[in-house]
Amino acid sequence: MKKRMFLKNQVSMLNEIRGAMVFEFFTPGIPLILKNAGCEFIIFDMEHGGLSLEQFKTLAAISNANNIFPLIRIPQVSYNYIARALDLGAAGIMTPMVNTVEDAMMVVHSSKYPPSGVRGAGFGFAHDNYDVINPLISIKEANERIINIIQIESKIGLNNVEKIASLDGVDCLWVGHFDLTNFLGIPGDFSSKIYIEAINKIVKAAKINNKSLGIMVNSKEELNRYHALGFNMIAVGTEMNILKKGISDILI
Repeated sequence: MKKRMFLKNQVSMLNEIRGAMVFEFFTPGIPLILKNAGCEFIIFDMEHGGLSLEQFKTLAAISNANNIFPLIRIPQVSYNYIARALDLGAAGIMTPMVNTVEDAMMVVHSSKYPPSGVRGAGFGFAHDNYDVINPLISIKEANERIINIIQIESKIGLNNVEKIASLDGVDCLWVGHFDLTNFLGIPGDFSSKIYIEAINKIVKAAKINNKSLGIMVNSKEELNRYHALGFNMIAVGTEMNILKKGISDILI
């Protein structure tokens, strides 16, 4: 219980936690490679990377067995994806394009067992490490430790960010930075005053409501910049670009 609660405690206390996002390399060795690189969590991407739930089930088992937390970005706000991914061993769910309070409430309710939510009960499966334990203990533990990462990446989501951040069960506001610039009409312009004001609005909403802040970065410079703004849950990505750059630095 103590080990499985570590991620939730880190997120809840706004402590620094570092990881990586994986979009392409859904291989059995990737959890250990990333753990050895210093990652504490992995976000496996189902939105853009073509990941299947069957693949995630294997990756989650390997990750959990090696003490690196498996998270998953599902492709849309959906009970089916949320509940199934949690049953397969996800330590938390990242949901893209959360635009309204109703979207966020659906995510939270789908991830929690009654009376906090509507997640269907099934015990002794992957999320319980295939162990037979008291179902009431499993329900209580799951409701306490599962984290919900809500992506703010549209103009509508930005407009509703204060209300979204105020909800119990929303643990982290994650900036989908490129999509956010797209929807704000400034694609890829991260130095724009419009983007900077949007980031400040999200940061303020998170701080007022004691929520974690998350983002993906691809350089140490970006990591330091967002850390200075208060982002405590930071993932490195994409692994394809990192591999390409590493090889290119040697060959060229």
